[in-house]
Amino acid sequence: MLSKRWLALVVIIAAMTLAGVSVSGVAQASVCHVAYATIVERIVAVVGEKPILLSDLRKRARPFLIRIAQEARSVPEQTAAETEMYKELLNAMIDERLLEQAADKAHIAISSDDIDKGMRTIADKAKVELKDLIADAKRRGFGTEQDFRDEVRRQLLLEKMIQLRVRNRVRVTEQDARESFAHWSRESGDQGLVDARLIAFRILPGSSERDIQGREVLAEEIGARARRGEDFCKLVEQYSDDTETKAACGSRGQQPLAALVGPLQSIVRDLKEGEISRAVRIGEQAVVVIKLEKKAGAPKFEEVEDVMMQRASLEVLERQKKLWFQELRRGVYLDIRL
Repeated sequence: MLSKRWLALVVIIAAMTLAGVSVSGVAQASVCHVAYATIVERIVAVVGEKPILLSDLRKRARPFLIRIAQEARSVPEQTAAETEMYKELLNAMIDERLLEQAADKAHIAISSDDIDKGMRTIADKAKVELKDLIADAKRRGFGTEQDFRDEVRRQLLLEKMIQLRVRNRVRVTEQDARESFAHWSRESGDQGLVDARLIAFRILPGSSERDIQGREVLAEEIGARARRGEDFCKLVEQYSDDTETKAACGSRGQQPLAALVGPLQSIVRDLKEGEISRAVRIGEQAVVVIKLEKKAGAPKFEEVEDVMMQRASLEVLERQKKLWFQELRRGVYLDIRL
């Protein structure tokens, strides 16, 4: 689904966790060729009386095309990924049109000041200057600052409408949390709880590959010092860029292994208690050194009840959001021509 895969880039931006991506000129030129060489203007969908044009779809696809070009391992894989992305992005754009209509009826609007505040919040969360945030967005495929502002506006409007129309439908009970726990248990098997402590070296937006390699070298040096016996907590305090865990020796407490970011799961799974990993790069966001402080068996529900309540709440919210969009589609003329 687009919301879980190809829309991840935009959602991350909108969710205020933007991280830098370095895109080579060759890769970007290749993407631009794909995006513009064969454009023939036509209508790809009609929502009510308003059309969605192919040029609009291709413009919105730029960030995803860059991402696909970076990640695809072959031309057939890239082509297949682009085809799937276009279909799912078009569906998302249809939902956005319906969202606009619902917002108009509810007299909900996003002002220029709202967008400015939203962008500043994104920059603050990413710990970058606003100008660097905008420059990074352009590198990601947002052609102009206005394109990025339009995306921020769409996400702010979605948040307001979800709060207004969907949030009050979310009712999470202990039974929901227990069902979420059962589902998680089936997925994770006997992985259990872990206390994984991290020294995080953040990759700054717009970093070159050389800059990133420098962060990797530094992380490896600090990891080696920890493995030689230096106090891990002092190294966290001195070097880690994760302000939320600096005072806790790099720990977020015990949590299910499955709750860790994907690349960390396999690393932590193979570590023994007290062992310290080599430097691990997490996409374009950070390089980390991990110490497995403690590994416990599969937890009881009571030990992770708060985590499961949060998980269940997100699952229920997502279901209710899908139902709401389905309701918006009823009675509206839709003609998809892609």
